[in-house]
Amino acid sequence: MSSRLLITKTPKCYVGGAFIRSESGRVSELHDVSGAFFANIPQCTRKDLRNAVEAGAKAGPGWAKRSAFNRGQILYRLAEMMEARGVELAESITLGGVSKAHASREVAASIERVVHYAGWTDKYEQVLGSVNPVASAHFNFTVTEPIGIIGVIAPDDAPLLGLISLILSAITSGNSVVALASNTQPYPSILLGEMLATSDLPGGVVNLLTGVRSELIPTFATHEHIRAISGVVTEAERKALCLGAAESMKRVHLLKAEEPIDWFADKMQGAEEIRGWSSSRRRGTRWGRSNGHHFNFYVPTRIFRYLLARHPQKRSFLWRSLLQMNSKTSEKRQLSRPLRKT
Repeated sequence: MSSRLLITKTPKCYVGGAFIRSESGRVSELHDVSGAFFANIPQCTRKDLRNAVEAGAKAGPGWAKRSAFNRGQILYRLAEMMEARGVELAESITLGGVSKAHASREVAASIERVVHYAGWTDKYEQVLGSVNPVASAHFNFTVTEPIGIIGVIAPDDAPLLGLISLILSAITSGNSVVALASNTQPYPSILLGEMLATSDLPGGVVNLLTGVRSELIPTFATHEHIRAISGVVTEAERKALCLGAAESMKRVHLLKAEEPIDWFADKMQGAEEIRGWSSSRRRGTRWGRSNGHHFNFYVPTRIFRYLLARHPQKRSFLWRSLLQMNSKTSEKRQLSRPLRKT
């Protein structure tokens, strides 16, 4: 029997729900720990980054409008896909020279982190939102909202766990992400893109790029549709990102690549990580006008108590429904009347 020719894999980036090659056609060779050739990794350009931002802008509103329960289901589906291909993920991490035991531990922690954030999708709003005291017979609520497209720059020391941690804290609350994979270990992000494609996550919510950081970071910093940047970068990269972010008014949360980061720690996950990508601005405004990315609105006490008593499990839904009611002029006058003292 003749020997069969081995079909080698062509790694591609995941942008807008599709697998793409670099717009420039450039690639860089990836070698394993022994120095043997493994694959050609695409080198994305600024044009690829701009295309990814456009994909994120199209997918973001639809993702944010999905129910929290549905977002949690989709994230849990991602954990299922990662669990099924856990061995392959571990092998991709060992290309960087770490032991199989360490790679397996990183994969297990990554899957657990996905499940962790899947559980937060319908709980973070109760923790981060608030009921604000006002000097009248009304209720005043603060409701969190996503801020838009988040730029993510993955670390080199934990190419899968670090990347997935930064992505999940952003998309849990309804944001979309454009992520740049690890500079030295990009292959785990290639596999992650394949799992995202089969996880029911809408195309464009997460966009994964590979390439040279020095070429893409200036565009990350200055692109006005990227509303925030998160990642692990060097001192020179931090300076470039902060200068560019100051011009386009971005939120920046950067970790120092020179310092060790324990991605396995509990502090790297949870509601406080989600808070960074939900707006915290508050202003007192009547009739549900938008204050940045929060809504503060007033509802007579008796109306809200009646609805909440009838539907206690739909507290978040009632907030938004009452906001829509207050947008009508006729109902504005009715709901603006304070309670009479009896």
